[in-house]
Amino acid sequence: WVKFISHLLSGFQIRCHIASARLRLQCIKMCSAPAAPGGSKKTVWVWTENRQVMTAAVERGWNTFLFGSKEVGKDWSSTARIHPLFIDGLEIFDEGNQKVAAISEISSPSELQLIQPDNVEVQNNVIHFRGDWQVIPAENIVAAFQGCAGAVLAVSTNSTEAQVFLEALEQGLDGVVLKVEDMDDIIKLKDYFDRRNEAKSQLQLTKATVSKVEVVGMGDRVCVDLCSIMRPGEGLLVCVGSYARGMFLVHSECLETNYIASRPFRVNAGPVHAYVTVPGNKTSYLSELQSGREVIVVDQNGLWRTSIVGRVKIESRPLILVEAKENSGNGTYSIFLQNAETVALIGPDRGSGGRTAIPVTSLKVGDEVLVRKQGGARHTGIEIQEFIVEK
Repeated sequence: WVKFISHLLSGFQIRCHIASARLRLQCIKMCSAPAAPGGSKKTVWVWTENRQVMTAAVERGWNTFLFGSKEVGKDWSSTARIHPLFIDGLEIFDEGNQKVAAISEISSPSELQLIQPDNVEVQNNVIHFRGDWQVIPAENIVAAFQGCAGAVLAVSTNSTEAQVFLEALEQGLDGVVLKVEDMDDIIKLKDYFDRRNEAKSQLQLTKATVSKVEVVGMGDRVCVDLCSIMRPGEGLLVCVGSYARGMFLVHSECLETNYIASRPFRVNAGPVHAYVTVPGNKTSYLSELQSGREVIVVDQNGLWRTSIVGRVKIESRPLILVEAKENSGNGTYSIFLQNAETVALIGPDRGSGGRTAIPVTSLKVGDEVLVRKQGGARHTGIEIQEFIVEK
């Protein structure tokens, strides 16, 4: 019996060690930021000596921290639920002294060549770029490690640098080690993830029937040129409308014509007073847009993404007024657009052979277009609840 009980206890201890190791691994994997543009989870570890930075990170769901000594890690662990990792030279260990990552310092092309999937011994690799070059080396690493099981993180000294690594070759590295002493970098990086994650959602678009088309005269209209290409069926920034409560989806100039070359980066959006949807469930006047601002591009299915404004061009052009009534409600919405063949509204998907983009010059009463319903009142672009009448 003594031998039997001893055997049971020994097996139980082994299972406990295995469960503990699995738990530590899960703790490390849990500290991931939400999905980024490429669709995969991004890992964020924080390397700091500032308790305010630690508090800001924990409040935003990032609780894996790097320490130079176990004493500091234990001290911080007593005040917050964190997962401490410890740096020893160019290696990183967990609380159980298990090696979880290796650090590679890169300051030359020859050192970069050594960072290859076949040459690494651990699952997690932390890259510390020491030279002036970061973007191209990061892209080379993304290309080399694509499809590999291991995770590659880059040490970032601010939120802007972290964004560069997370967007390298579009897919980005697997994550970052944010080495900062300013809590603003934590806040900015979390805001970056929040903006990108919004793009995973789908906007609800509503069918509306055109009830009025009228040429009204001259006005100052805005062309918005983006830093990205739009495809057929996509419109600039979701929808553009004169009333914040109902916004039309305006097509880009991506379609070929016999008289002018296509400009798939441009939306002839409307007059200067019109609202345009921007990230964060906000709106902006078209006249407020400028180079560097972010706007929203949407297709007829409501799928959307963010894009950066490259240029805004305002010119005096003849305008046309379009009004439409909501098919499933009582809302009536209106929009001013330039009276030109290259300006079009987006209608419901008609399948093969159906019209998606309807030029305003051929728009007629009874045509169906897509609109987005939202709250009627806005203050500095933010939706608010108040009584408002717009005419």
